[in-house]
Amino acid sequence: MSFNWNNPYPTVRIPLFARNAVSTSQPLASQAGVRMLLRGGNAVDAAIAAAAALTVVEPVSCGLGSDAFAILWDGGELHGLNASGVAPAAWSPDYYRRKYGEEGNGQAKRPVRGWDAVTVPGAVSAWAALHERFGKLPFAEVLEPAAEIAERGYAVSPIVAHKWAAAIPDLRDQPGFAQAFMPHGRAPEIGEKFVLADAARSLRQIGATGGRAFYEGELAERIAAYSAATGGAMTLADLRDYRPEWVKPIAKRYRGYDVHEIPPNGQGIAALIALGILDRFDLAGLPVDSVDSQHLQIEAMKLAFADIYRYVSDPRSMEVTPQEMLSDAYLAERAKLIDMGRAKHFDFGMPRAGGTVYLSAADESGMMISFIQSNYMGFGSGVVVPGTGISLQNRGYGFSMDPASPNVVAPGKRPFHTIIPAFLTRDGAPVMSFGVMGGDMQPQGHLQTLVRMLDYQQQPQAACDAPRWKVNRDFTLDVEATLDAGTAAALQARGHQIKSIDDPYMDFGSGQFIWRLSDDPDQGYVAASDSRRDGHAAGF
Repeated sequence: MSFNWNNPYPTVRIPLFARNAVSTSQPLASQAGVRMLLRGGNAVDAAIAAAAALTVVEPVSCGLGSDAFAILWDGGELHGLNASGVAPAAWSPDYYRRKYGEEGNGQAKRPVRGWDAVTVPGAVSAWAALHERFGKLPFAEVLEPAAEIAERGYAVSPIVAHKWAAAIPDLRDQPGFAQAFMPHGRAPEIGEKFVLADAARSLRQIGATGGRAFYEGELAERIAAYSAATGGAMTLADLRDYRPEWVKPIAKRYRGYDVHEIPPNGQGIAALIALGILDRFDLAGLPVDSVDSQHLQIEAMKLAFADIYRYVSDPRSMEVTPQEMLSDAYLAERAKLIDMGRAKHFDFGMPRAGGTVYLSAADESGMMISFIQSNYMGFGSGVVVPGTGISLQNRGYGFSMDPASPNVVAPGKRPFHTIIPAFLTRDGAPVMSFGVMGGDMQPQGHLQTLVRMLDYQQQPQAACDAPRWKVNRDFTLDVEATLDAGTAAALQARGHQIKSIDDPYMDFGSGQFIWRLSDDPDQGYVAASDSRRDGHAAGF
């Protein structure tokens, strides 16, 4: 790829060029990863160190009780890891109906927060599985930078402080939350020191036991006991029985490159569907920020969402396969539904005939990893296990209560998941590890940044900085206020229901990108990090 190294968008960032690189949403996390590389560790060690640090310095997005996914290039092939949590054995629609009653449609009610939104957390299992198979340094050494930060404390950054304060009204009464995250009866202010000493102790226990303490040791016992004491269904058996899954990434060819995502239960397939649709159009023949280019991308994304919201769930319960959803013939038919003159509301097709943090790391040996972990809605469930610093996600809210849905809640089942790492290859060789944060924005961010890089040769930092749009579940459209006013007006004239967002804290999918500069890893990488959060790329 021959990039245009100019950046036409307002930015304070320049891309990083290095033989070893770590790109995250927080500078302290990037530095934790670089410390591992400087000690002789590899990209996996760096990624785990950064991920652990993020649970401390960006607790508004992830915690020790998060879920995670990864795609790894080990120097010869790609590996996928699904460490999303499963429902406790007690969960079912009847469990929720007995406890919370029914909605007007007769389906069981479900809580957004609290224990009954917590699936078995998978992030710690992801760290342990990645380290056991690919890590180089001792696990305890890899987690020590995060433990040090938690023990000594750190100054809270502006965006984290804003999101922290915004979460307090919803979460202050959840079990354990105020004790851990409201040390002075409020959220920390910008620049104020915050200490999470309980998490430091937990991180060291996790490091010393290869993660086992979290699922079958002291930490597991404390999680299960607190669940029993405060109304949860999660048991020690639920934790002990949990295992992450090594999976084969799914892929779709786009402009001569192969885009790889984790297969369902995640929404990465949405990006592949949209790209497969766009591959039928000559985007490069349209100006990069023109209304025609943006309209095509938006409509392709809407078509993809219509399908994934209908079909994607735990793969064991899906009615169609990912291969059927990505069929060239099927996507060609879906592409025909796009009207260049007007926006449309799309129904799902028939494929069968008849709060998140993302990080990337790469090293001079050629190893590259795309890693994402999340609590889902900010702090997640709001539940924090006393004495451990373990804040728990609320991924159980991703289940359906509709018995007819493939995504209906059931014991041991994984819910529909939003967090998705991604990877790009060409002719079987690694090109880029990348990802974008922000709920339903993630596949949309994958789409928009890849189109900019592959169709328009915009360099990764420019692709990061360009204004974005976001298709909502009702097919309305949020656009960043920096989007060209003429383009926004023209989209509205075609029937798109647009809301312009002039808010630096609105999540339009902050992301990180590491692009390999040549087939020779000794030439190094170019890394980019998004300024929509406190993103930071570091390396040497």
